[in-house]
Amino acid sequence: MAEELKEKSYEQPAVEEQVAEEENIPGVVTTTSQEINKFLQKTKAQDFINWGRKNSLWFMAQAMGCCGVEIIVTGMSPMDTDRFGIIPRNSPRQADVMIISGYVTKKYLPALKKLYDQMPSPKWVICMGDCSISGGPFYESYSTVQNIDEIFPVDVFIPGCPPRPEALIQGFLEIQKKIEAREDKGSGYDG
Repeated sequence: MAEELKEKSYEQPAVEEQVAEEENIPGVVTTTSQEINKFLQKTKAQDFINWGRKNSLWFMAQAMGCCGVEIIVTGMSPMDTDRFGIIPRNSPRQADVMIISGYVTKKYLPALKKLYDQMPSPKWVICMGDCSISGGPFYESYSTVQNIDEIFPVDVFIPGCPPRPEALIQGFLEIQKKIEAREDKGSGYDG
């Protein structure tokens, strides 16, 4: 029994050495997805990728209070956000942008975090309305969350109570400018 254990313990390092030897095969380059991402960020391919990202911003709205009506109007035909590639999605797994509008209660915050975590990267956040930015009339209330920007990496703030649909479209255009200039928080590159 002891001999079998010794044989098994000697077999495992041999397999690890064999894998290490296979990774160092001359003429074959092995890499990781992180290395590929670092390489792409330094090339012109990133500009092409960002062009595609900025022209297909699919948003998921977290509409609380009166800002939700303005989000609905933004998605209707008079505003025609489809021409910018801005399309509403109900699933967090298909959305690029989360719009946090209105007040966020302490009871709703864990669900909001879970939805944000389910979104694929890269992802962006718009904070819309005075309630989500600073608390609005619910400032320092016992049930609302203050300083959303400390919890989520907010790219664009849209002030107003409630902001007009034109302001929301302008917020999307600001995210598009940030993506093109590589200054957004959602893509994960350094500069």
